[in-house]
Amino acid sequence: MSDLEVLTQQLIIGLSNGMIIALIALGYTMVFGIVELINFAHGDLFMLGCFLALSIVGGVTGALGEAILPGSAVSILSIALMFIVVPFFCGALNWCVDRYAYRALRNAPKLAPLVSALGVSFVFINLGLFWGGLPFKVFGYGNAAAAPKDFPNLLPSQNLLANTPIFITWREVLVFLITIPLLVALNYLIKKTRLGCAMRATAQNKDAARLMGINIESVIGTTFIIGGALAGVASVVYALTYNTVFFQMGFRVGVDAFTAAVLGGIGNLPGACLGGLVVGLLRALSDQYIATQWTNSVVFAVLILILIFKPSGLLGARVREKV
Repeated sequence: MSDLEVLTQQLIIGLSNGMIIALIALGYTMVFGIVELINFAHGDLFMLGCFLALSIVGGVTGALGEAILPGSAVSILSIALMFIVVPFFCGALNWCVDRYAYRALRNAPKLAPLVSALGVSFVFINLGLFWGGLPFKVFGYGNAAAAPKDFPNLLPSQNLLANTPIFITWREVLVFLITIPLLVALNYLIKKTRLGCAMRATAQNKDAARLMGINIESVIGTTFIIGGALAGVASVVYALTYNTVFFQMGFRVGVDAFTAAVLGGIGNLPGACLGGLVVGLLRALSDQYIATQWTNSVVFAVLILILIFKPSGLLGARVREKV
């Protein structure tokens, strides 16, 4: 491959990974924008979504008694079920976390909900460890609960650009086909609908929004549902793309998503998308041109430099701290 072809390949990989990160980062930034809470459990919610996706594949193959073949009817049925069930599960679980762990701490000092979020994160991690130890075939009959689980290859892996050295498969196509419409729909929801108007009003001034007749708790709960559902979609796309899930994966992916949210401007939806793409591209280019072991250092070095010169992030606006 020529240098230009290598660069093009890495850009494709970086954009694909960046879109997955952006979907998760939106959950961080939406919650922070409304309740000013860094929901550290969000990455582990994504991890549970991956485990549910793997469980669905195992359930479908077990019920039909057929082997998984990429592109087969069983694969298509499994993918369809995952995109229906997993976002619903993650959205509902995220709403439960807000209802039973965060709502009582709305007016508490900011450290209290932050510690609560860390506690929920550890609960989710242990749920993932327990889930991976279930005695089912898809989890290796639970013999090694902490070991990574192989996710079946449901998508064809042949190169769609057969006559070129640039490699694009259905995995990359799926990422673009799923994430771009979702990001456009979310932007429309926030800017053009009554719910979006209520969310923006709540983020700007909760007391004023309440006086205008907006049900603040309902808006916050809906925000958690939407953020969780986006994480659920991301978990399905991630599992189909990388074919591996493990109970500690939420930390790594969550750190990338949180970095993307801060990089773009925490609380800013377009900023979260931009931050996700930047992190994805930085990781891909660093892996290719520097070294894999330096990738985390490169990403966080760029984050530090940007925050030094623009503390509000790439698209964040400076706001005066309310006292």
